[in-house]
Amino acid sequence: MSQYDRCSRNSACACFHVASTPDTGICTDQFAATCSELVPCEKSTNLCNRSDHQCVRHPQCQDSPVCYPIPTFNQQFCPPTLTTSTSTSTSTSTSTSTSTSTSTSTTTIQQSVIPNITVNATSARNGVTVAGGKGSGNATNQLHLPSGLVVDDDQTVVIADTWNHRIIQWKKDDTNGQVVAGGKGLGNRTDQLNYPSDVLIDKVTDSFIICDQNNRRVVRWSRHSSTTQGEILINSIFCYGLFMDDQRDLYVSDIGKHEVRRYQMGDNNGILVAGGNRAGSGLNQLKLPTYLFVDRQQSVYVSDRDNSRVMKWEKGATQGIIVAGDQDKGSALTQLSSPHGLFIDTLGAIHVVDSGNHRVIRWVQVDKKQGTVMVGGNGLGSRANQFYSPEDLSFDQHGNLYVTDRHNHRVQRFSLE
Repeated sequence: MSQYDRCSRNSACACFHVASTPDTGICTDQFAATCSELVPCEKSTNLCNRSDHQCVRHPQCQDSPVCYPIPTFNQQFCPPTLTTSTSTSTSTSTSTSTSTSTSTSTTTIQQSVIPNITVNATSARNGVTVAGGKGSGNATNQLHLPSGLVVDDDQTVVIADTWNHRIIQWKKDDTNGQVVAGGKGLGNRTDQLNYPSDVLIDKVTDSFIICDQNNRRVVRWSRHSSTTQGEILINSIFCYGLFMDDQRDLYVSDIGKHEVRRYQMGDNNGILVAGGNRAGSGLNQLKLPTYLFVDRQQSVYVSDRDNSRVMKWEKGATQGIIVAGDQDKGSALTQLSSPHGLFIDTLGAIHVVDSGNHRVIRWVQVDKKQGTVMVGGNGLGSRANQFYSPEDLSFDQHGNLYVTDRHNHRVQRFSLE
């Protein structure tokens, strides 16, 4: 099969040729990481030093050998195109293609608990691991490529543990987490999740709302420990990020349709509030919208991942404005690379996880042309002042910053000063 050919009934998957044996390919998620997030293979051996990565030639990375994350449950996420035969004919079975990415999402804090962050606030350089950090795995003291998170009033951290297909929470100072949704393996039963990317807390109904990404649905799961399954709120949506405003309207980004919709509870159709004009870089378009934030005026902020920018769509607007990034991917303070987690504080400052640059960056004013690095920005790594493709962020009521450090399989907490 040719390099990058479709190899699965899931159109998010493609064939990557193994660098050391070019006649061998791996069928995997083609959106699991961007070139800026990848590291070169060992030159002499074409090997990777991580067991969950494979050295492949990536067409979008100048065909260079790079270490690419390979799904543990490869055939479950990328079911192969099946060939069946009878005595009279041979046919190839395909299914309707779905669309795009399994990289993961953010969750935002309920507006009622947004902390006051001063204009001159700075962050401690080193983070403290508050969840995971024990390597990738499915034990209750481990995470595996976590995505979105939210922090409750008592500093309990709730995490979309994406590749473990579960939502897990860590109470303050605990050494182990507690599975609160899913955790029954990958699947589409109501007691299962399939690469969940985001989670938020609905305090009115005392429940979690979850972006069950690869099941193409948004589900609600009660916070009561006796509950063993969820209920479907929205169907047929390739969701990535979630936000709930003060009116309890739910905003969902759809990476299949490159749009954001607002839903009232019980509504499965929603109202278009951003994008929806196919993938593109125009001001009326988005390209792989990931995380969301909605302010009190119902302006929608979107991390527009593949356009390397953050967009703001005012209520009722037919196009957005760029409020962070300059649309050219890069590492300058005027630029972003694969923006993900997003948060707007009470002063209107934009905090965004600049995943490809392994940092969290802040624009103090919307009209400011560059940001300042809050945490990270010290290269890819696992030290206390480094990240490896961070994914999401959240704040607690005391102003502590929490970051999902995806490829380090941990959540880091930073105190603001």
